[in-house]
Amino acid sequence: MFDGKTILITGGTGSFGKKYTETLLSRYKPEKIIIFSRDELKQYEMAQTFTQPEMRYFIGDVRDAERLDQAMKGVDYVIHAAALKHVPVAEYNPMECIKTNIDGAQNVITAAINNDVTRVMALSTDKAANPINLYGASKLASDKLFVAANNMVGSDGPRFSVVRYGNVVGSRGSVVPFFKKLIDEGQVPLPVTDERMTRFWITLQEGVDFVLKNFERMYGGEIFVPKIPSVQIMDLVEAYSGTRKADIIGIRPGEKLHEIMCPADDSHLTLEFEDHFVLGPTIRFTNTQNDFSVNALGEQGKPVEAGFEYNSGTNDHFLTVEEILTMDKRA
Repeated sequence: MFDGKTILITGGTGSFGKKYTETLLSRYKPEKIIIFSRDELKQYEMAQTFTQPEMRYFIGDVRDAERLDQAMKGVDYVIHAAALKHVPVAEYNPMECIKTNIDGAQNVITAAINNDVTRVMALSTDKAANPINLYGASKLASDKLFVAANNMVGSDGPRFSVVRYGNVVGSRGSVVPFFKKLIDEGQVPLPVTDERMTRFWITLQEGVDFVLKNFERMYGGEIFVPKIPSVQIMDLVEAYSGTRKADIIGIRPGEKLHEIMCPADDSHLTLEFEDHFVLGPTIRFTNTQNDFSVNALGEQGKPVEAGFEYNSGTNDHFLTVEEILTMDKRA
């Protein structure tokens, strides 16, 4: 579906944007791929790797509505990956997080509508479900904006959906490269905020493939959640350091022990498919029946039980130490 199309990726110089670009170029024949981001050095470095004639590099910030509007002219599909994502940084700089994650989301929506973009997929996070930190709360607000945008455009305008998933193995700023750096420097035992902590775990390629597939599945208004394994933090420590000894440093500002992707309070909106869940909108759309039980690919979902919660601490699939290392090699 991406052959001959123009795709714009906000925050496109990040880990996700680079892997998404690599995958698009290897599997499809897009007309153009536009990398929209604010860091000229990262764009310069990415342009040394992705030199194909389809590539375009636009300096801009999602906070700048006018620049986004210019960048989206002629665009068919948008992946919104730009965000301020570091939990403690957001706690200490709340308005900066709000400007990027909430105001920026609305700017993406407005630019997509103004330029007749066909489909928009926004990347979210497990921290947006029952949020206790500002990053999660800002992404929840962003999710609500993208879902409600489908009501702003009627039946003929752009379609907006959301993908929500957990920690990405090896992504920039995540725990695995941090642990590896410390080990290389001889800093063992590794620092751990709380030994009870669990997280959802997904590779970058799996996240990219999930987003690609959901462009085909979407009607607009869904939040897509993949079925993925969890990890225990102490299993991560053992996998990379060879010991379960850790330096317990205490929970950081805004940090949870466990993450949630499908809250129990939304169980009446949640559908289970073979390899993913779909959370329907809390609002009633005026131009559709809000029935997402059969997606655009014909896949059939079924309602979950009342009170169902998809929680990293009660997940039915936890990776072993060996599986963590295997997944790391694959990543």
